Amino acid sequence: MEITASLVKELRERTGAGMMECKKALTEAGGDINAAAEALRKSGAAKADKKADRVAAEGRLGLAQDGGKAVLVEINSETDFVANDVNFKNFVDSVAAAALASGAVDAEALKTAKLASGETVEEARATAIQKLGENIQIRRLVKVDTTGNVGAYVHTNGKVGVLVDLIGGDVELARGLAMHVAALKPPHNKAADVPAEFVEKEKEIELAKMSEKDKSKPADILEKIIAGKINKIVSEVTLYGQTYVLGDTTVEQVVKAAGADVAGFQLLVVGEGIEKVVEDYAAEVAKAMQV
Repeated sequence: MEITASLVKELRERTGAGMMECKKALTEAGGDINAAAEALRKSGAAKADKKADRVAAEGRLGLAQDGGKAVLVEINSETDFVANDVNFKNFVDSVAAAALASGAVDAEALKTAKLASGETVEEARATAIQKLGENIQIRRLVKVDTTGNVGAYVHTNGKVGVLVDLIGGDVELARGLAMHVAALKPPHNKAADVPAEFVEKEKEIELAKMSEKDKSKPADILEKIIAGKINKIVSEVTLYGQTYVLGDTTVEQVVKAAGADVAGFQLLVVGEGIEKVVEDYAAEVAKAMQV
């Protein structure tokens, strides 16, 4: 069967593979486009396996929402260049939509979810690796399912995303709170959520920092001094204790004034916790010249 330009074009659009790869696959499949597409998918999976050990600490977040349901998905690439590629952005958006529609509870379960194209997320990932030439990983998925208001926000660079579950209030307040979390990144929601061991450790540190004169004060006064310092520290690491970025009072005061309550929030920062490889190009060049 003749391998026409239109047939190659159709296979490229279906798989995202390069022109020469498509032509070769069609030739080997005797012009059978379905068999060629399957061969390219298998080839893409093989390439994905080869790239799996390469560090992918860049990428972006995908957001999908429908009423009180919302999901954030972190998808990693090796470089910022690929993270900003329109094909990668489209892939991220499609995976986020699949995460919301499928109800997947984590990144592992998301692999078998179907995209609008009919492909599974894992199949589409292999295709994206083949097309973009980098290791691509579906790393994390967080979600909110509430009868209240969802504050959903992804920063313009796609690197920081937040979901806020707000009981009461309104969508505008929920979004404002999501922007606050994205900006100040509090580790905890309320004072009650701060681990007791963290508080005890901070007490030890504050006591060690005090002068001998202060330490010699009556126990009740010393306790009040330490309590004041701890309250300040706790306010800095909790959403409720921080000063609201869109106002001049604490988040707790803003939320209570609206007759609302923050049930919780989810914060994702792309690449957080991944050890990045720092390339020393000068050393690489020097090493190459010695060979």
